[in-house]
Amino acid sequence: MASQQQPCVLVVEDEGAQREVLKYNLEAEGFQVVMAENGDEAMLLVAEEQPDLIVLDWMLPNVSGIEICRRVKADPATRQIPIIMLSARSEEGDRVRGLETGADDYVVKPYSVVELMARLRTQLRRTRPASMGERLTHGDIILDAAEHRVFRGGHPLHLGPTEFRLLSTLMEKPGRVWTREQLLDRVWGRDIYVDTRTIDVHVGRLRKALMTNGGENPVRTVRGTGYSLG
Repeated sequence: MASQQQPCVLVVEDEGAQREVLKYNLEAEGFQVVMAENGDEAMLLVAEEQPDLIVLDWMLPNVSGIEICRRVKADPATRQIPIIMLSARSEEGDRVRGLETGADDYVVKPYSVVELMARLRTQLRRTRPASMGERLTHGDIILDAAEHRVFRGGHPLHLGPTEFRLLSTLMEKPGRVWTREQLLDRVWGRDIYVDTRTIDVHVGRLRKALMTNGGENPVRTVRGTGYSLG
């Protein structure tokens, strides 16, 4: 079962040894890892897994990394996924081309694994702050991911683990409407079956906890779709 605290990283690299080094280091950092060795496989995994970040090699057989980057960033469903491009091309023009295509960062080979992991964490702090132990604030609600504590209006709230993961997901992107299926993937994990009605039960518990000391209900039901914060 995947945990919401474990972002999923897609590694797209045609060299087997490089893939394994990246996989080893990413898993050691606590990330989930899925791997592709060519562009077609990469696009399939992007659609199936909706990874939280993509580490993408420029030089791939058939479909280049640049083209994969362009496709991912052109699709509204995936354009928010950060892409770190790896390339042996060190010329400024190549770096500019990679960034202009939509890559969020550009790392020249050979690279320091330690530096790559730092750059990866920087991107995830932007897109998945709760998973990286950041503190989130929305109105009078404060979620301290590092200490696993939630406050509203200065009062500590007692949330179960599932409600905590649900709230942190909603707080990472206030205003975004999450479908029940998306919340199941993010909160329970991609590899476990849970009835979508389970979401409604836990949202009800979360609302009750958030309103323990009064205040408006911050979790909005979007009829026929799912839920949103604010």
